[in-house]
Amino acid sequence: MVDKPLGITVSRYIMDLQHMFPEAKGDLTGLLNELIVAAKTINAEVNKAGLADILGQSGKKNIQGEEVQNLDELTNNTIKKRMESCGYVCAMVSEEEEKVIPVKEGYSGKYTLAFDPLDGSSNIDVNVSIGTIFSIQKRITSSSDASSYDVAGTADDFLQKGNKQVAAGYILYGSSTMMVFTTGDGVNGFTLDPSVGEFYLSHKNIKIPKRCKYLSVNEGNYRHWDKNMQKYIEHIKDSEISSRYIGSLVADFHRNLISGGIFLYPKDKKDPNKKSGKLRLLYEAAPLAFLAEQAGGAAMDDTGKNILDIQPTGIHQRTPLIIGNKETVFEAVDFLKKHKN
Repeated sequence: MVDKPLGITVSRYIMDLQHMFPEAKGDLTGLLNELIVAAKTINAEVNKAGLADILGQSGKKNIQGEEVQNLDELTNNTIKKRMESCGYVCAMVSEEEEKVIPVKEGYSGKYTLAFDPLDGSSNIDVNVSIGTIFSIQKRITSSSDASSYDVAGTADDFLQKGNKQVAAGYILYGSSTMMVFTTGDGVNGFTLDPSVGEFYLSHKNIKIPKRCKYLSVNEGNYRHWDKNMQKYIEHIKDSEISSRYIGSLVADFHRNLISGGIFLYPKDKKDPNKKSGKLRLLYEAAPLAFLAEQAGGAAMDDTGKNILDIQPTGIHQRTPLIIGNKETVFEAVDFLKKHKN
C-alpha cells in the first residue's frame, strides 16, 4: 500500500496567511479555527442524521417563516456555543434568529459573524448535499483599540456593504466534506480526511471556468417571474448550456464554481414587495459574491448592481441573485435591461 502524501492542513494554511501580515494579532486566525471545529462537529452530526433522532421538523418556524428542521436547530446552536465565548466576535446574526445574537459578557472581539447554519435544510431528509455559509467583517461600533472591545456589537456592525468582508466561505456536507473560503487573496478548498479529522488543501486557487456549462434556476417558479426573466431563461436554454438545479444554494454554487455555470434566484410575484427575491444578503448572497469575484466570477442583482456594493438596511434583507461565470452574468444583466417590462 502506498502511503498518502501529507498535504497542507487548513490550520497550517491559515497560520501561513497570518505570517504574511506582521501586524496581525491572530484574531482572524483564531476565529477561522473555531469555525473549523464547529464544521467538524456539524459534519459528525450530519453524517449520522439517518441513525440518530435528529431528522424531521422541530415544529418551529424561523424569522423567515420557514419550517425549522431539527438539524437546523442543532447546527445553529453548535456555531453559537462555539463562538459566544471565543473572544473573536462581538456579535452574530443567523438565518434562524430574528435579532442579533450577543456574545458572553467579557468576550467581545473585533469581528462580526453572519451565518446560514444549514443551507438547503429542506433537503436533509432526502440526503442531498447541504452546507454552512459564513461571512466575517470587522466591527465598526468601537475604536480600533483592542482594549475597547468590551462592549457587545450591535446591528450597525452588520449593516456594511459586502465589499467590507474580510473573509467568507462555506462548508459543504456531501459525498465528501469541503471547506471553501477566501480572505481576499483567492479561493481555496480543503477536503476533510475523516480518518484523521483534518481538512487538507485539495483545490488550490480555484477559478471559475471561462466556459459556462450549467444553468441553475428553479423553473418551478417560472410563472411567478417577470416577463423579461422568462424571456432570458428561454433565450439561454437555446444555447449549449445544460440545466442543473439541486435546490441547495451552496451545492449549486459549488458545482458552478468548480465546473462553470450561472445560478439565478430572481424576484417573483409571490414576494409581496415584488423586488426583494428570497435569498438573504448578509449571510447568503454577499459571502458567495465575495467568493465568486475572488474566483474570477461575478454576482449581481437583476438590475445589474454588484451584490458587494449593496448597502444593507436590515440584518435579514433579501435580494435577487445572479452569480457565477462572469461573462454569462454580465450577458444576463444586459439582456434583462434590454427587455425590461
